Amino acid sequence: MGAQLRVYKRRIRSVTATKKITKAMEMISASRIVKAQRAVAASTPYADELTRAVTAVATRSNAKHPLTTENPSASRAAVLLITADRGLAGGYSTNAIKAAQALSERLRAEGKDVVTYIIGRKGVSYYTFRGFEVTESWTGFSDKPTYGDAKTVAADLIEAFTAETGGVDELHLISTQFVSMLTQNAVEARLLPLKLDEVQLSDNRPAKAEIFPLYDFEPSAEGVLDALLPRYVESRIYNALLQSAASEHAARRRAMKSATDNAGELIKSLTRLANSARQAEITQEISEIVGGANALADASRGSE
Repeated sequence: MGAQLRVYKRRIRSVTATKKITKAMEMISASRIVKAQRAVAASTPYADELTRAVTAVATRSNAKHPLTTENPSASRAAVLLITADRGLAGGYSTNAIKAAQALSERLRAEGKDVVTYIIGRKGVSYYTFRGFEVTESWTGFSDKPTYGDAKTVAADLIEAFTAETGGVDELHLISTQFVSMLTQNAVEARLLPLKLDEVQLSDNRPAKAEIFPLYDFEPSAEGVLDALLPRYVESRIYNALLQSAASEHAARRRAMKSATDNAGELIKSLTRLANSARQAEITQEISEIVGGANALADASRGSE
């Protein structure tokens, strides 16, 4: 019985150490959520004004630009998937991967070849393990992205979109939208070619519904679009990265809180089992002492 009690105590110490780790990770994620939310709020005005500018140029001119012109014979589509670099975030990466798989299947059903780009080690590991082809991947900044990271990703995607041969005709984005501390949703959006009817500001108002003044474009509407649309793609990707980072921290905080609570319940259960084992051990020792005393008493009476 003493061996069983030692097993329970060893498990209690192990679970207690795990609980301390998960509690620390929960607190770290909770602090990082605030920073991520501030970053999202700080990037919103720039993204909204850039969206208005792009929409104004595209709707107030007859310019035909490759980034805004629909290709009726589109045959290749690029999918950019944003996942986490680290685990222990519940279903955060899994939900985004499932959304990307569903989108890829739908695009293939339309007769299009899918080219995959991935941000985050979790997505890269998933695709690599299953033998799926990944055209390009980026890692190391999923929980704290910068505008420079978004610019690097956007440059490769725009280059693939504007390539005369071997490029793509569409660019789709799979990311995770931060709704609240308890809700994060995997969402998809088509970045290129730009669908003006679907362009929305950060508060979900359609950008095209706004009333724009008359504009004169210098040197030309095409030149303005050449300058604005890459910035628009960069800002959309950057905003998606920030939203995904906030969602990752929220999902990890929730997962770590659940793990901490479960560890606490397991410690209580193991403590009860250890107490029961200890009581059984004491009872057995008392029984052995009483039995030995009775045996001695019987032996003494027999000798008399």
